[in-house]
Amino acid sequence: MEHPATKLIGAAAMAGVVAAARFAGGASPELFGVRAEFLLFGLTLAGVALLHHRTFEVAATGLAFIVLLKILCAPDFSLGAHLVHEGPILTNLLGLLLGFAVLARHFEQSELPEILPRYLPDHALGGFVLLVMVFVLSAFLDNIAAAMIGGTLAMHVYKGHVDIGFLAAIVAASNAGGAGSVLGDTTTTMMWIDGVSWLDVLHAYAAAVPALLIFGVAAAWQQHRHQPIQKDVTPGAQLRPVRLIAVALILGGTIATNVLLDFPAAGVWIAIAACAPFMKTDWSVVLKSLKGSLFLVALVLCASLMPVEALPSASWQSAFGLGFLSAVFDNIPLTKLALDQGGYDWGVLAYAVGFGGSMIWFGSSAGVALSNIFPRAKSVGAWLSRGWHVPLAYVLGFLVLQLTLGWNPHPPHK
Repeated sequence: MEHPATKLIGAAAMAGVVAAARFAGGASPELFGVRAEFLLFGLTLAGVALLHHRTFEVAATGLAFIVLLKILCAPDFSLGAHLVHEGPILTNLLGLLLGFAVLARHFEQSELPEILPRYLPDHALGGFVLLVMVFVLSAFLDNIAAAMIGGTLAMHVYKGHVDIGFLAAIVAASNAGGAGSVLGDTTTTMMWIDGVSWLDVLHAYAAAVPALLIFGVAAAWQQHRHQPIQKDVTPGAQLRPVRLIAVALILGGTIATNVLLDFPAAGVWIAIAACAPFMKTDWSVVLKSLKGSLFLVALVLCASLMPVEALPSASWQSAFGLGFLSAVFDNIPLTKLALDQGGYDWGVLAYAVGFGGSMIWFGSSAGVALSNIFPRAKSVGAWLSRGWHVPLAYVLGFLVLQLTLGWNPHPPHK
């Protein structure tokens, strides 16, 4: 249970950090040797972990205090200019999260999830095959879409009794599948737009595939013990191809506008609008997903206000550490900083920041999107305890990549 005093203590702690930083003075206020911005962000993340039923309120409160700190202690800071700079990324993210909620509903209404159980293997192998499907889908689609489709399938295949460890594995499969593809994840797309060749991230699969085998097998057995696959097909279930056509159009629009405009959310909503006159669209899923989506936007905006220039120089050790950091610190500004620094092995970095966010539910947009379908997944403690196989897979996958291909930093690409 969440104790009401926890909220007051958290807000008081944030106010104390701002006041102390203000009195400390200086362009870069520090408390106990740590930048005040990082302390506020840490308190925000701690609040998310403790108050997982009030995540949006916690993120909004943390954002307000971080902005207040910037205004008080950084005279050259302009909130308006910062919002203009971050606006395209935030708008794109919000559009994708809400749009893919509609996509998942179309997929659910196609009744394919009701029919699929007869084609999946029996026993735990069925769960593993489902995770492989998510992995493959994410190589061609955005990882958010792959996670949403995987979550929808799991909900029907396991009759709503989906273990949180298996939900963590679905997010991990979507992030791992997108790690080696410039179309599969926001971070790899950023690298591609910045001039990194698609071939330079492809070898991320040398780590992603072993990681899939590790967490996939563990999560499949975990889910089988929790709730086995139900092989029966829902009575009266009949495939509705028109809904699958809508799904294909939305995904096609995502890829097209991602390549042509660097704005995949535009393609999502153009396709949704084009399909609306021909089939009934369940707009209620947008409202249901709005709060969870705004939570991630607030958290990304908090992260964008951090002084990330303090990160260490490029090395396999720093890339490995960024994987853990990306679980609690949004990977978009981390990737941007790495691109500005240069000197990384882009495949190693893509795996680290892409897959690393799977270790906590709010560490990646795929996790936030899936938690909108399964709100009970918003417990950091449950995610870590049931999804223990994800950090293990991250470490072992990284080790396999280093032992086979090593660390090969790329020359400047600009």
